[in-house]
Amino acid sequence: MSESVDSAAPLSAPGVQPAVESILLEVARDAAEAGAKVLLKYFGKLSESVTKSTGTDMVSEADLASEAAIRAVIAERRPQDIVLGEEGGLARADGTPISANEAGSDGQVYGLAAVQAAREAAEDAFVWICDPLDGTTNYLFGLRSWCVSVAVRDAEGVIAGVVVDPLARETWIAGRGGLAFLVDRHGAVNPLQDAAARPAELSTALIGTGFAYSPAVRKHQAQVIADYIDIVRDVRRTGAAALDLCWTAAGRLDAYYERTVRPWDIAAGALLCEQVGLTVRYLPAIGDVPDGVLVTPDGLTEPLWPLVAAGAEPVDGAVIDLVA
Repeated sequence: MSESVDSAAPLSAPGVQPAVESILLEVARDAAEAGAKVLLKYFGKLSESVTKSTGTDMVSEADLASEAAIRAVIAERRPQDIVLGEEGGLARADGTPISANEAGSDGQVYGLAAVQAAREAAEDAFVWICDPLDGTTNYLFGLRSWCVSVAVRDAEGVIAGVVVDPLARETWIAGRGGLAFLVDRHGAVNPLQDAAARPAELSTALIGTGFAYSPAVRKHQAQVIADYIDIVRDVRRTGAAALDLCWTAAGRLDAYYERTVRPWDIAAGALLCEQVGLTVRYLPAIGDVPDGVLVTPDGLTEPLWPLVAAGAEPVDGAVIDLVA
């Protein structure tokens, strides 16, 4: 990964990032790059996979190895912090149990319980939120849209986040307080532009979205698109929520929404979007259709909301705390 990021590229600007946040950003980038190195070794060489919940929701040996590499970096640099990973659940970075009453025999908490416990833990500790491979299906089919996402939060929300796109050799970096930039394939640091300056017309908007693994939910999502496809420029589905958020922050997409996303999918990318001035809004669940996130420039928020929210009212609160 040394080709993808200039190791001398600054992670903070004078007067913007306090020392602790700069340190956390360094760890986030190093951890994400460690995961990305693992994934590059496996990419294009996998011959089989195992299933998670369905035959289309796949997890690979590479996915697990990437998370192990991420956790190893955090354990070395921040051993007393807590880590929430998509594959490995919630545990202290050094592997010790979080709570004797909640943790399993291996000292970890899994599933929805892990997400809820992470919120509580953030009141007293830094909690790392990691997706070792976002875009698993793309990765296993040899498609290029996949990435690694690492973020860290405290009681107030996400402090710092990094998304590494190994094949594009792009690293997206965000820090609370206005830090948002892209380190490109040449190692150049490119600050992202303020979203307030972007034109925002629904008729010319390129909308990013994603689909659930559940056939019933996908059918609902397709019906939603059918209701607005004729009044927007077009719709894109890449299959990696973290990248969709980064691309929206950079203006490659005009807006993005998706249901069934989880904290590890959106933690880093949503922070990046917030730092460039985009509106990041929680999408409440509708019956059996899970909750999600909507990201828009100001001019698209109100026009797009009724098209994708199915009559739901906006909900106050940080998206990272509402999406479960």
